[in-house]
Amino acid sequence: MPTSTLTARSLCAGACWLTLCTIALAEDWPWFLGPRHDGISGETAIQLNWPDAGPNVLWKQPIGTGYSAPSVLGDRLVVHHRQDDKESVSCRSVSDGNVLWEHSYKSTFSDPYGYNNGPRCSPILTAEQCYTLGAEGLLCCTRMKDGAVIWQHDLQEEFQLPDWFFGVGCSPILDGDRLIVLVGGQPNAGVVAFNTKDGRKLWQAVGRDTWDGVIDAHTEEPYEWTGEEKIVSYSSPLIAEIHGKRHLLCLMRQGLVSLNPETGAENFKYWFRPKINDSVNAARPVVIGDRIFLSAAYRQGAAMLQVNADGKSYSQLWRNEQNMLAHWSTPIYVDGFIYGFSGRHENEGELRCIDAKTGDVIWKTTGFTGNVRELSRDRETGKILNTVTGKPVPFPYYGRGSLIRVADKFVVLGERGTLAVVHVNNQEFIEECRISFDEIQYPVWAAPVLSNGRLYLRSENWLICLDVKKP
Repeated sequence: MPTSTLTARSLCAGACWLTLCTIALAEDWPWFLGPRHDGISGETAIQLNWPDAGPNVLWKQPIGTGYSAPSVLGDRLVVHHRQDDKESVSCRSVSDGNVLWEHSYKSTFSDPYGYNNGPRCSPILTAEQCYTLGAEGLLCCTRMKDGAVIWQHDLQEEFQLPDWFFGVGCSPILDGDRLIVLVGGQPNAGVVAFNTKDGRKLWQAVGRDTWDGVIDAHTEEPYEWTGEEKIVSYSSPLIAEIHGKRHLLCLMRQGLVSLNPETGAENFKYWFRPKINDSVNAARPVVIGDRIFLSAAYRQGAAMLQVNADGKSYSQLWRNEQNMLAHWSTPIYVDGFIYGFSGRHENEGELRCIDAKTGDVIWKTTGFTGNVRELSRDRETGKILNTVTGKPVPFPYYGRGSLIRVADKFVVLGERGTLAVVHVNNQEFIEECRISFDEIQYPVWAAPVLSNGRLYLRSENWLICLDVKKP
């Protein structure tokens, strides 16, 4: 065989091997719920069978308040947080967490229900730009190089925004040269697309024209638009291809709307609102082929829709008010089953597995399978102790936790800081290990972030980075 042929084949094989290794070992997490918007990591060289002490802490940094998860691109991480009377877009080094640049602005937001006053939306990162949305509705595009402001919109000032429950909380998404934002403006600015380069408004849609006269599934009467409605809720939008057509799926306060992401033209809508007034839709829709899974707390439950080939209509396959009541954590679909957290309040929180075809609950757990009599609380430290060993243990119950998937495991983060590894198993709940860290304490409501072999956890005032890369 000629040397040139051998060389070419060797180079090709080497390139393929390098590509596979790159895919396995490194993946950015540049926006909410990761690169594919579904909470699933493509990294394979991850160590999840941790020792009793847990994975090594690479660094930890104090931060301001907020419920937004950090975003990671290459050697940079951006966390959006609140410090005193300012919201800060903080770009940090992934190697040590130190600040590279920071852009801050005034914020007077005060959560009406007494929760913290920080941002709720995760940053969106590209090589050139960083997009953030604050709790008061300041949409800001900054330069990734140095944090200089490129453009911004005060959504509260520019759009007619009704009072909200917990501040602005839907992370925007990128679609080519469009930044799509669930603004929630009256009468028909529920969803707005902005040009990514200069911030120009490209289109707006959803509101009165969408929902006025639609049959309310609870009253079975046509809904009459008043002009005072909260249009947007807390579920971030998602773009999916179904039957060869791209759908922008927005779970608004009133229900699901499918739009053409290029123009904002409506494909279809589905009423999906809890009866309770003080309620939100917060979990993202889950797309399974040509099916769309929806879930919400507040006695709403779940539904499975099947989109027809025309892309303009659908069938409701099943509806269940008890099987999965996702509060804010988006469930994850794996091989015919849906895994997610159900429950409005902490004491109702359960990790559940349901059959996607029927909606039946296969198993559910609070996260604790031991003997509660073997646990006690240390009065001085507040930590949970194992009375048999006398040693501190992670909080026994997950509560309303969050989860991401890594191959055949879930990384689960309970709302009191319990970090666990759970098998993807549609027959029974199997937890492999659990650990906790002093910095990650209640309320822990941001999902874990996995990027390039590092696992990031965020509490109200700490950001920690764990080494989970295989040796």
